[in-house]
Amino acid sequence: MRLSNKVALITGAGSGFGQASAILFAKEGAKVAVADIDGKAAAGTVETIKKNGGDAIAIEADVSKPAEVERMVKTAVEKYGKLDILFNNAGCPMLPTPVENLEEELWDKIMNVNVKGIFFGCKYAAPIMKKQGGGVIINTASISGLRPRPGSSAYATSKAAAIMLTKAMAIEFASSNIRVNALNPVAADTAMLPKLGVTKEAMPNIIASIPIGRLAKVEDVAYAALYLASDEAAMVTGIGLDVDGGRGI
Repeated sequence: MRLSNKVALITGAGSGFGQASAILFAKEGAKVAVADIDGKAAAGTVETIKKNGGDAIAIEADVSKPAEVERMVKTAVEKYGKLDILFNNAGCPMLPTPVENLEEELWDKIMNVNVKGIFFGCKYAAPIMKKQGGGVIINTASISGLRPRPGSSAYATSKAAAIMLTKAMAIEFASSNIRVNALNPVAADTAMLPKLGVTKEAMPNIIASIPIGRLAKVEDVAYAALYLASDEAAMVTGIGLDVDGGRGI
């Protein structure tokens, strides 16, 4: 198994990419701390993992609040004794909105979750990883951070920031043997898709913009995350891995 004896903390793991990754990581031997703002959703993921013979705990946490992130990391370490992998996956979407109609409250919420959430996770996990001699951090960004669509100003900006924050931390943490990488998924077949304003009528146009001809699946992102989390990627840091079917080309 590719993550034997590893401990992983995954945010936004009650559904979508995070849930698929938590289940896959556990299948590959990791002990998984499943974090989500929805405690029941996190517990549901843990139940699935345990039914499949894995080891996991559920943690309810809002990644936009530093005290909750600090508690989240502390809980994972207290349970499993270390932290090898931090997957900052929790995210906040937005419906297509012209800049002039974008409320400051929504802008702030998106930045707080999609950018500050990553910062807080790394702030509290990095000292632990440094002390234990290394670790892996993965951040969910988006191909929107490289190629925005109309009406996505706040979301695209937050994901571009996530990509640059990934690179900045990769340079900063390299000497401590901590690898930091981002994932850039394209539109995916998850519950978040309607929250991005993708209607059934718009779906053909969305798919037409993806050269490979389909939406991403949660498994596509989970397996990409598994590679970055594994020792197979020991020389990979500071990249944004596009899981986008060619949209970013």
